[in-house]
Amino acid sequence: MPRPRIAFVTTCKNRAQHLKITLPKNLADNAEYENAVFAILNYGSGDDLLVYLQSEHGAAIRRGRVVVYNYSTPGPFRMAHAKNMAHRLGIIEGGEILVNLDADNLTGPGFASYVADNFERPEIFMRSVWPIQREKQTKIVRGCSGRIAVSAKMFINAGGYNEHYDEWGPDDRDFTTRLEMLGLTAVEIDWKYLDSIPHTDKMRFREYPQVRSAAYDKGAPCELEIKCAIANFGRFGCGLVSKNFWDELFFLEPVPTRIFGIGMHKTATTSLFHALEILGYDAEHWDSGEWAKQCFLELRDTGRSATMDRHYAVCDLPFPLFFKGLDAAYPGSKFILTIRNPENWIESVEKHWDPKFNLHRWEWDVFPAANIIHHATYGRKKFDREIMLARYHKHNRDVSEYFKNRPGDLLVMDMDFGWPYREGGAGWGELCKFLGRQIPDVPYPRSYASY
Repeated sequence: MPRPRIAFVTTCKNRAQHLKITLPKNLADNAEYENAVFAILNYGSGDDLLVYLQSEHGAAIRRGRVVVYNYSTPGPFRMAHAKNMAHRLGIIEGGEILVNLDADNLTGPGFASYVADNFERPEIFMRSVWPIQREKQTKIVRGCSGRIAVSAKMFINAGGYNEHYDEWGPDDRDFTTRLEMLGLTAVEIDWKYLDSIPHTDKMRFREYPQVRSAAYDKGAPCELEIKCAIANFGRFGCGLVSKNFWDELFFLEPVPTRIFGIGMHKTATTSLFHALEILGYDAEHWDSGEWAKQCFLELRDTGRSATMDRHYAVCDLPFPLFFKGLDAAYPGSKFILTIRNPENWIESVEKHWDPKFNLHRWEWDVFPAANIIHHATYGRKKFDREIMLARYHKHNRDVSEYFKNRPGDLLVMDMDFGWPYREGGAGWGELCKFLGRQIPDVPYPRSYASY
């Protein structure tokens, strides 16, 4: 089984003197791990960084072991923005695991393999301890506190580093705190992999002259107040970049904060869920009755859902009930309304209530999560054709009216009209156009088509 692709991402503004020491050493120390790339973002450097990279690492660049991106928009160094941009570029380079590696950091031998081994455990991220003390506290290693490794999916789920912190600030602690809020467990990086090039506070704070160096010794310069596990709401790491000294300019656009399937149940929501998975999204669809009930209660009581936050895309009940609240709580999201011919839909719903067709129907009365959500949807638990049809029509009208002046935020997919093969219709054509993805070379999923 191939080992995961690791992207070591480095932002560099006027730190060529450090990268000239660390990059050759880090490349050599991780040579045995072939599925790794060192993605370096030149964030407006005025030194000889690009000349050095092109002259000394041309062979590694041609092999794809090193990739260089350039962000030349004038302005100060914004640490969180630079990190977000570098991480997104690491994802473009295929990174499944992203490791923030400051320009003055040394990985130590075998660090890539060490990271890959740790990520065999699910739901983790890796971080350093600040400060790092060694050998009976005789040496304190500074400059490694930003060493954080996270999966690409969870980086996107969290919205990256909080760009509220334009200067040097508690961006690392903010990020790791939000990862823990998303349900990840922190794994401390072994000190033997943490080392850096010693330098003075004058260099450390050169890009932030207004920040007193004493703040570094005290930790973060302000207290964290984190109420939401998601930062930036889709607008992170955006900007115009070029790659590998060429004039291939492209813009890193905002990404959707979340993707919500808000079609009523029995409108091919399971098929949409599988389609989103095929497109590479971290999606979920009624993981269990308890999961759905927890999402329902959290959304009902607080307008947000920490349970739901752990996934990037969700669909099916209870989310259609809260589409207005989701839009307010997760700005910048994309919404997908799946619909069917009303008669076809109500026939499927009736079968869904019938134990002869739905072999899990008995669970509703033993584990009443479904009954709770159905009552919130229809005002009743038992099947009623007229009430349910009226609710179906009202929901679709309400969604269309709410988004009528925001066509870029809502996709309506008619899942009966030639589904799923109609050119440009319900299926890959319009879904991929809406989300800006390439159409996969597989048929659009078709789940539970029997009813």
